[in-house]
Amino acid sequence: MEFLVSICCITYNHAPFIRQCLNGFVMQKTKFPFEILIHDDASTDGTQEIIREYEQKYPDIIKPIYQAENQYSKGIKINLTYNLPRAKGKYIAFCEGDDYWTAPDKLQKQVDFLESHLDYVMCSHRYRLYFQKEGRIDDEIRPIENLSDGKEFDLSFLIRGGWLFQTLSVVFRRTVIDLNELFKYTMQIDAVLYYVFLKKGKGYCMPDVMGVYRVHDAGVWSSLNLNHQRMFSLKARKAIYDVEKTDEAALFILSQFSRPMGRIQVVREYSMFVRITKILIAHFGAGFVLRMWIDRLLFNKKLCVNEFYQIEDFCRRKKIR
Repeated sequence: MEFLVSICCITYNHAPFIRQCLNGFVMQKTKFPFEILIHDDASTDGTQEIIREYEQKYPDIIKPIYQAENQYSKGIKINLTYNLPRAKGKYIAFCEGDDYWTAPDKLQKQVDFLESHLDYVMCSHRYRLYFQKEGRIDDEIRPIENLSDGKEFDLSFLIRGGWLFQTLSVVFRRTVIDLNELFKYTMQIDAVLYYVFLKKGKGYCMPDVMGVYRVHDAGVWSSLNLNHQRMFSLKARKAIYDVEKTDEAALFILSQFSRPMGRIQVVREYSMFVRITKILIAHFGAGFVLRMWIDRLLFNKKLCVNEFYQIEDFCRRKKIR
């Protein structure tokens, strides 16, 4: 069977959530065949047993890998190592085992868009946040306002701090994946993947709400406090720069570095901040970086308006659009 879409799902101790995730996959109503590639990273809470139930019920499309030893703890890049190399689809969709899709026509809508818009490399959609502990559901952090037709985005949008996607919402062309290229980056989080994808074309965010991102204490990302999330994102951007060494990659660091961060966090990661400071000085000048450091350490504040103007001028000079 030739699959048009490969759904890549990674799971680890998602027993309370995995049924909702898998139900979101198998309920998809499409005019094309799709496969579901699951990698379970040695769960100990019964997740594997639940996946086996679905595998027996849908043997033609559900293709799991069950690990006996946890691979993530060994530094293995799960999707790059286990899921993407076996994906047969023209398009790839991501959804982790604690998130879920809510619209049965999600895949069909996104594939239809990409099939008719060949200059786009990825398509996302709006989603909602479910706060597990409180049992509360909210709109996403960065909703699309007054854009009933959705929004186009590109690398420039991402570099400047824009974010119109979550892992569960993305479908992209398999042709943008170069595994050898992706393995060069020391970190494999969303920011790295989408940076690489958007180097090769633009994306589009649909206005439809078609999935839910679950926020819970055991989530790899959602369990981190805000300071740790910002630090993690900063390290990811530095990982991009270490490979790219371009003006765009430096600006991507700056868009994250300009956000307030706890002084204790800065001290703990002193050596990394020294390296990042050298990168920023090389691209923006010592005076600019010094003012930013003073604002950060003394006032813990973001870039001022004049500094944003300087960033915009930098963008114009370097023709980052």
